[in-house]
Amino acid sequence: MPEGKIIKALSGFYYVLDGDQVIQCRGRGVFRKNKVTPLVGDDVVYQADNDKEGYILEIKDRFNELVRPPISNVDQAVLVFSAKEPTFSTSLLDRFLVLVEAGDIRPIICITKMDLVDDDALKEQIHQYAEDYRNIGYSVYLTSMKSGRGIEDIIPHFQDKITVFAGQSGVGKSSLLNAISPDLELKTAGISAHLGRGKHTTRHVELIDINGGFVADTPGFSSLEFAGIEAEDLGQTFLEIGEKSAECKFRGCLHIKEPNCAVKRAVENGEIAQYRYNHYVEFLTEIKDRKPRY
Repeated sequence: MPEGKIIKALSGFYYVLDGDQVIQCRGRGVFRKNKVTPLVGDDVVYQADNDKEGYILEIKDRFNELVRPPISNVDQAVLVFSAKEPTFSTSLLDRFLVLVEAGDIRPIICITKMDLVDDDALKEQIHQYAEDYRNIGYSVYLTSMKSGRGIEDIIPHFQDKITVFAGQSGVGKSSLLNAISPDLELKTAGISAHLGRGKHTTRHVELIDINGGFVADTPGFSSLEFAGIEAEDLGQTFLEIGEKSAECKFRGCLHIKEPNCAVKRAVENGEIAQYRYNHYVEFLTEIKDRKPRY
């Protein structure tokens, strides 16, 4: 039986790429019966009725999957945040990083709209944040659509990968993708002056062939939940906290009130940024206060 990859899901149809051919498929009823939904990114076995239509028979094992956006087998996520309009938020960036790390997805941080930063204090702050995240071990790129700064540096990352673009609404994800691959001509929308937020411009998940890999342009988010992440696992999604926790006196230390906590010492010594620790505490409280779902 032929095999391929789902590159688009729309209105109950799944578009399967097999070589240079795209087959429009429906899922077999057994998927609904077993409450399994084919996802963009799935590697599948299909049966072709002709050279354009067919049915998905089997979904290969996934190594990860995201709920929002609904996509599987994601290798990396480009987390797009703007230096200005909307304001750069380390809290929101850390939320994305927690979810990406929990999904075993490699994050790449991209800060857009650097051309709008005309204030020296803000410029210095953005560069300091970039350095902080690089010191943790993340790839960070400062970009400008206007000048083209940083765009070429990101392109090599796409080779042989499935990449998700995510980030706050209005930060320029579609503009960034258009700059990387001008043929896309993705629809972009400006910032709503009334709300100070961007308007969503992406309506469905689709894998786009860019530089020998696949990129999914996904809707921006304004809020993210930590469903599925437990309190004792949160520290491992903050890489520098996870690394230091091995030196804590007590196994299972949550780095709040426990004595001889290596993480709290590292914060006091400046080895771990105070704002990163503050976000960890904030997210931990949120997880502990989470109402159980039945």
